[in-house]
Amino acid sequence: MWLAERRIPGFKVPAAGPLIGPQSPQRASSPPASMAPNPWSQSVEGSSSQREEDPFPWHNLEDRESLLRNALDEKMADLVQFLLLKYRMREPTTKAEMLSSVIKNYRDHFSVIFSVATECMQLVFGIDIKEVDPSGHSYAITNALDLTYDGMLGDDQSMPKTGLLIIILFVIFMEGNSASEEIVWEALSVMGVYAGREHFIYGDPGKLVTEDLVHEQYLEYRQVPGSDPACYEFLWGPRAHAETSKMKVLEYLARINGSEPRSYPSLYEEALRDEENSISTWQSMDVRAISVGGATGTTD
Repeated sequence: MWLAERRIPGFKVPAAGPLIGPQSPQRASSPPASMAPNPWSQSVEGSSSQREEDPFPWHNLEDRESLLRNALDEKMADLVQFLLLKYRMREPTTKAEMLSSVIKNYRDHFSVIFSVATECMQLVFGIDIKEVDPSGHSYAITNALDLTYDGMLGDDQSMPKTGLLIIILFVIFMEGNSASEEIVWEALSVMGVYAGREHFIYGDPGKLVTEDLVHEQYLEYRQVPGSDPACYEFLWGPRAHAETSKMKVLEYLARINGSEPRSYPSLYEEALRDEENSISTWQSMDVRAISVGGATGTTD
């Protein structure tokens, strides 16, 4: 398998679905286990401990815990939908608004619901929920890595596709700055995304990856030089280089995996070299600009 062969311990490619169920585009379902492994355990354990002295021993505690988990799943899904709506409207939100509009009677579990919902927003949609005012608990909802394209069509049904782009950029980075078409699709298959199979979040993945993201200059899709029969590969496009960096992509995915960029030495060193090269390039451009300005300047 692609992931096992990459020799990067602990790194997981996120699963992408089902988060927004195809049977009901207006409502989210629970995230897959690989994306949120038993997220409610601590919250449920806390609730069950409060019930240990239940005077009615015939009450089935396990059933009640299961009901609570299901309720928290629903609240998390509702919160994801709420945050997506806020993102579409380009509006911030607050803890108070989330409590009153979504969480309601489950306010004691807000922390875990919010944590899992924000993780889902990052993994699947490439959307960051950033606290901008700790005193007022207000949050901005923005594209991850400051990318300016989200693939949305401007209607109420389309979903942000930045998360898929980030994964592809990371795969290309891991593969040494170019990744074969086969490797990219194998990586995306871990997320349940396949060429030629309609996806309820990403639409037509083949068109999105080989046409839309290429047209937007985030990806370069080209024939491998000298390949016969023809093979194709992906590289970062000029817009990806302009808007983000290897280090930002590594930091983002390391954070989602609960680790640090330095935990992946080879990738970190490559990202660090890339940062240093970018700084040197900009410094050289500044020197040339100053030199040209001085040469063409006039004196009174």
